[in-house]
Amino acid sequence: MANKITTENGTETVLRTENLNIYYGKFLALQNIWLDIPKNQVTAFIGPSGCGKSTLLRCYNRLNDLIESFRAEGQVLYYGKNLYAPDIDPVEVRRRIGMVFQRPNPFPKSIKDNIAFGAKINGYRGNMDELVEQSLRQAALWDEVKDKLNQSGLSLSGGQQQRLCIARAIAVQPEIILMDEPCSALDPISTLRVEELIHELKEKYTIVIVTHNMQQAARVSDKTAFFNVRTTETGGRNGYLVEYDATATIFNDPQQQDTKDYISGRFG
Repeated sequence: MANKITTENGTETVLRTENLNIYYGKFLALQNIWLDIPKNQVTAFIGPSGCGKSTLLRCYNRLNDLIESFRAEGQVLYYGKNLYAPDIDPVEVRRRIGMVFQRPNPFPKSIKDNIAFGAKINGYRGNMDELVEQSLRQAALWDEVKDKLNQSGLSLSGGQQQRLCIARAIAVQPEIILMDEPCSALDPISTLRVEELIHELKEKYTIVIVTHNMQQAARVSDKTAFFNVRTTETGGRNGYLVEYDATATIFNDPQQQDTKDYISGRFG
């Protein structure tokens, strides 16, 4: 499932959307999205509520397929292969492109079984204890839970539960990790831990994060995409991509007035 795509500056592109339109029934939620996600970098999606950030994120691992009215036009390319082609297995897509949700959602199982669950389903044949330890270490959680692996994942604090969910995503050995507002339900200290973890994880993974926290986007991301909403002639509201660039450029020297207004807090 792989062809190498590079941008003009030589960065390898893992995910590319080309002329992507996303519908829920007749409603056009996102219009004409062209966007490249670079390998081993953190890309942040920012913008006001309803602009389609999470909708686009879920397109990358086909979670929107679970919504009956969802329809996509255009292409979502993973190493040049259209993820919506008829011969693509959505389950395999979700193994390669993992998701961490807004609120921690551990399974009502032990910490160890939370990590092992996805690996078992995917037919992992290696040493499960080693995989559990490795995944928890990568999620910066091992030292906190190594003596209570048989306790319920639900017994952990909110921040620990979110890192457990990150470890669970890592355990199936994806290449990309999608994060949909992963810190919105966490306290500031737990948020800092997750942000530090994101910095560490990009050594091995490509990360795309949706966040309403602009300071967080500025802290953790290499590139930032700003989305906005516009009213159509028929009175509908469509999300669209306003500007996409290096994070430092988006926050310090944006090229579009809407971006300047949003970054400065004039709306949103």
